[in-house]
Amino acid sequence: MTDALPIRVRADACPGALQTHAAADGALARVRVPGGVLTHAQLRVLAAAARDLGDGALELTSRGNVQLRGLRAGSEPELGARLSEAGLLPSATHETARNLLASVLSGRAGGLLDVRPWVPAFDAGLCADPRLADLPGRFLAAFDDGRGDVAGLRADVGLLALDTRTVALLLAGADTGLRTGPDGAVALALAATRSFLDVRAQQGGTAWRVAELVEGPDRIATRLGGDRSPAVDVPAAPGTGPVGRVVQDDGRTALVAVVPLGRLTAAQAEVLAGTATGEVQLTPWRSVVLPDLPGAGAAPELTAAGLVLDPGSPWARVTACAGRPGCAKSLADVRADVTAAVAAGTLPAGGGRQHWVGCARRCGRPQGDVVDVVATGNGYRVG
Repeated sequence: MTDALPIRVRADACPGALQTHAAADGALARVRVPGGVLTHAQLRVLAAAARDLGDGALELTSRGNVQLRGLRAGSEPELGARLSEAGLLPSATHETARNLLASVLSGRAGGLLDVRPWVPAFDAGLCADPRLADLPGRFLAAFDDGRGDVAGLRADVGLLALDTRTVALLLAGADTGLRTGPDGAVALALAATRSFLDVRAQQGGTAWRVAELVEGPDRIATRLGGDRSPAVDVPAAPGTGPVGRVVQDDGRTALVAVVPLGRLTAAQAEVLAGTATGEVQLTPWRSVVLPDLPGAGAAPELTAAGLVLDPGSPWARVTACAGRPGCAKSLADVRADVTAAVAAGTLPAGGGRQHWVGCARRCGRPQGDVVDVVATGNGYRVG
C-alpha cells in the first residue's frame, strides 16, 4: 500500500504567457512550446518580445519551454497578442497545461519511431477538451521514440516506443504494462491524462503530479482497462544531450548548440532564426537544435555568437537557477558567479555535472546524478 503523500495546501500557480509571475526583476511569463518545436519566424517573434517588452533575453527551461523576464508592468496583453498572432497561444484557457517533451531529432536521426506527429495531435486534443484546462501547470507529458532521452524524466504521462509497432504507456516515469500501436498512442495518452483528473478529484483535487496521488499510476491504469504486459525498465534520463554536429539519417546535418545557463539573448535568437532552414527544437538540456542543414557551415557563426558546439565544454554540464537580481530569495548572483568560475577554470567537483543555486530550495535542479553548489551568504557549499 502506498503511503499518503502530503496534501497541497495551495493551488498550482505556474506562470503562463497571460498569467505572469511577479519576480524581483519584474513580471515573468512562461510560453509553452510543445515538443520544443518552433518555426524560425516564431523564434523571431519571441526574440522581439524579449527585446521590446522584457530584459532582452529568452530563458530556456528543462521542459523545452521559453520564459521572458523583466516584463514591464501591463505588457501582458501585448505579449499575448504577439504570441497569438504567431500561433504560440492556440488556447488561452489551456496555455499552462501544454507541457510536452518529445525525443530530440526524432524522425531525423536514430529512434525506433518518428514521434513528431504525436506532438501536434496531442496538443490539439488537449486544447479541444475543456476539462483538460484544469490540468496543473506542473503536469508533463513526454513522448520517447525509443532512444531513451525523455522517458526517464518522470513525466506524468509518457509514451515509449518499444519497437516499430509497440508503444508503452508510462505513468510517473514507470511502465504500466499497457500497450498500443503507434496509431493509438495519442488517444491512449489523452485518456490517461483525463484519468489523472478523475483520480485526482477522488483524492481531493490537490495533487499537481501523478506521483503525488496515492497509488496513482496503478489507479489510472486500472481505469483505462485492457490487458497488461510485463513492465519493462524505463531508461534513466541522460545527464546531457547531443552537442555539436549530428549527421541525420538522410545525410543532412543538425547542429545542436548549448545555450550557456539557458539564457538566449535576442541577438543570439536572431542568429539561430537566420540559420534555420525551417524549424528549430528546444531541448530539455537548454540547447537548440537546427535540423535539416546542408552541412556544418554555420557553426563558426553560432560559436561567434556565444553558442556552444563543443561537447567537451563545461557549459554542457553546468546549470543554474535565476539567482540575483531575478529572485528575491537568492543569496548570490549565481549566474555571474558560475560564469566567472567557467572562465577561470575553477568549477568545483572536478568540473563534473553541477547545478548552482542561490538558496536551499535548489530551484531548477535537473534529474539524475548532479552536484549541488548552493549559495550560503558566505560562499558556496558543494555537495
